[in-house]
Amino acid sequence: MTRTILIADDDANIRDILRIALRQADFAVIEAEDGAQALELAQTAKPDLLILDIGMPEMDGLDVCRQLRKSSDVPVLFLTARSDEIDRIVGLELGADDYVAKPFSPRELVARVKVILKRTVTAPAKPSGLRRGVLTLDPERHVCHVRETEVDLTAREQDILMHLIARPEHVVPRPALVDQVYGTNIHVSDRTLDSHLRNLRKKLADAGCPDAIDTVHGVGLRMGQCRGH
Repeated sequence: MTRTILIADDDANIRDILRIALRQADFAVIEAEDGAQALELAQTAKPDLLILDIGMPEMDGLDVCRQLRKSSDVPVLFLTARSDEIDRIVGLELGADDYVAKPFSPRELVARVKVILKRTVTAPAKPSGLRRGVLTLDPERHVCHVRETEVDLTAREQDILMHLIARPEHVVPRPALVDQVYGTNIHVSDRTLDSHLRNLRKKLADAGCPDAIDTVHGVGLRMGQCRGH
């Protein structure tokens, strides 16, 4: 089955390069020249993967991804001309699957697209109805509750929580958790994972579950008892 890729970049030359490379690899391609158009096409055309330029008019790539992650886990690969690490960290925290800096090799980018799609297709089904103490998580519906309070999680925060709550007594080493959440082909710094964990713990604590995630020093992370307060 032909997979559809949405290219969103305000540079027509970049779109031309990507369109040719992706079509040669047997992908169908749709295009957007700004962020607002990209968001509309992503919601209506339902592409299999998005290639988003960060620096677009109307709405930048980070904002497009932020809006998409409210309702969709569609894979996202960011393009950027920026080298600042903060952009990469923000993009990954929003749920991006990979990051490519301009100028780039079209062949390498297509290879990365294939890896992301393969990982998406072969990923194990997300378990549903997970519970630990007062905390419940339904990954299929992207819904998390502490008792009756709904907790709004990003895609990455949910992935972290899902991998921990699926085996609540098991300690997951940090490198293994990074591989499970981001995939083995992406380098993620400790600071990025720490940022996710800090935000996740705060959201759960604010909802009444301050003991959701334990750190086992020198070993890794595991679910707490989630007794709440």
